[in-house]
Amino acid sequence: MRLSISHETTYHYEDQVRASIQYLRLTPHDSERQQVLSWQLTLPRPVRAQIDPFGNILHVLSMDEPHEAIIIGARGQVEIDEKREAEHESQSPLPFLRFTRLTEPDEAIRAFADQQCKTRKDRTALIDLMHALNQYITYTPGSTEVDTCAAQAFAGRSGVCQDHTHAFLACTRSLGIPSRYVSGYLYSEDSEHLASHAWAEAWIDDAWYSFDVTNRLAIPERHLKLAVGLDYLDACPVRGMRRGGGSEQMHAKVLVSPMVGAPKVMMQAQHQ
Repeated sequence: MRLSISHETTYHYEDQVRASIQYLRLTPHDSERQQVLSWQLTLPRPVRAQIDPFGNILHVLSMDEPHEAIIIGARGQVEIDEKREAEHESQSPLPFLRFTRLTEPDEAIRAFADQQCKTRKDRTALIDLMHALNQYITYTPGSTEVDTCAAQAFAGRSGVCQDHTHAFLACTRSLGIPSRYVSGYLYSEDSEHLASHAWAEAWIDDAWYSFDVTNRLAIPERHLKLAVGLDYLDACPVRGMRRGGGSEQMHAKVLVSPMVGAPKVMMQAQHQ
């Protein structure tokens, strides 16, 4: 399946921002499961790409002059191998056993993971865990914040895809299974969820397997991966800091649609 992506994020500030910095993980890379046909970032100024510690393509946008708005655009086409269920990498998965503030399990999460999986640590066990978490944590937009941790979402029994993913990571890491947070896009013909999405990957049988708790999907046939990390903070598409500006309004528009074949071209970044 070939997917076309259009993603625009606009920040408007109450007052002038004296300076800001944005960390952008908005560029996918080729893998066993996806091939980038074309990709372009539209930014206020030229920015060079770099690779972060998790292997993600990172752009750091620094704005040192006063500004009242920032518009960040990403657009491109990617081909997805719908039949591939796992991805292989040469890097060690062991760093993804580490807990973070957002994925630290409490006793309730540890007990839930043990109850669902018992002594099993295979893919079937994690699929069962995925379904159980989907039933336990109701998808409820607006019920949590970006800094809500897995234990809080689990206790409140509501959240969004970020919370589903953090809870899954807390469970699997408590079982000694390396697992990581994935940010990206999901194409769905009929879905109430946003096209910008998050899911998990777990290291089983020497490969990374996907687990989308929100949609109860264990085969990422319509998922386009942008970045991975220990949690949301490592992999979110846009994360920034600023000095001044007062209150902030953020608007994101994401469109994911299937497309007819296109020739492969170089990825590029343009400025407005």
